[in-house]
Amino acid sequence: MNLADIAGRLPIPDEVRSRLPLPERQIAVVRLEGVISASGGMRRTGISLERLESPLKKAFGLPGLQAVALAINSPGGAPTQSALVADRIRGLAAEKGVPVIAFCEDVAASGGYWLACAADEIIAHPTSLVGSIGVVSGGFGLDEAIERYGIERRLYTAGENKARLDPFRPEDPDDVAWLRGELEELHRLFTDWVRERRGDRLSDDEAKAFSGEVWTGGRAKELGLVDGLGTLRGVLSERWPKAKIVPVSSSKGLASRLLGQGSSTAFGPAAALGPDLVPEALRALEERATWARFGL
Repeated sequence: MNLADIAGRLPIPDEVRSRLPLPERQIAVVRLEGVISASGGMRRTGISLERLESPLKKAFGLPGLQAVALAINSPGGAPTQSALVADRIRGLAAEKGVPVIAFCEDVAASGGYWLACAADEIIAHPTSLVGSIGVVSGGFGLDEAIERYGIERRLYTAGENKARLDPFRPEDPDDVAWLRGELEELHRLFTDWVRERRGDRLSDDEAKAFSGEVWTGGRAKELGLVDGLGTLRGVLSERWPKAKIVPVSSSKGLASRLLGQGSSTAFGPAAALGPDLVPEALRALEERATWARFGL
């Protein structure tokens, strides 16, 4: 830490501070990469408020901060975590009074686009996949499978709706109607958020923009989902040519590194620890399927 950095953190009178060297101009870059989900288990990949709290605070706390850039590469995931991370970004931006710019990389879709809307401005590459403003829920019906193999399903509940959408029972039309209502409510919250953040920058064809379709960067710009086309380095260097671009990431302790946390696969050193192997493998398959929806 240099003298300017120290001066920026101390309660120094304005007349004295004005004679001190100014802190170096900096732009913080925070990567929002992976499937959005509440963190848990031994793998700590993806996006969650827990994982991003530290790097976000570091980014917005840099001395001489000119702006915060979000490098987004996410196919979406959990709605609540998307909203929590976006709200945290907006809170820190308001507290520090700096602009936030989102840069869409391969994909900023569904929850990934929710995160992008936390920025004051959204930039995409012409080849980026952007949007997917919708909600999806999927599962399996296994009632005929267990009957075929002579398996008896035993399920006990207190509360008539406690076991909605049980995959081992025939589909109940009332359960499907309930689920559709939940999905529609989440979709409304999503579109309200986009309207709040994008305002009159959205095109008049909201029905198309909010259809759940995913768009290339150029088409997303026509719909008002993004503000421009470009790359992170190109845009930041042009706007703040004298500022230092500083990547900010969360630090990992020794135990985290030894256990392979943050690995891109569930079949690393952590897999050898036994009971966590099956849920981690299933989580990896689910994440792989989420990326595959966009051909990635």
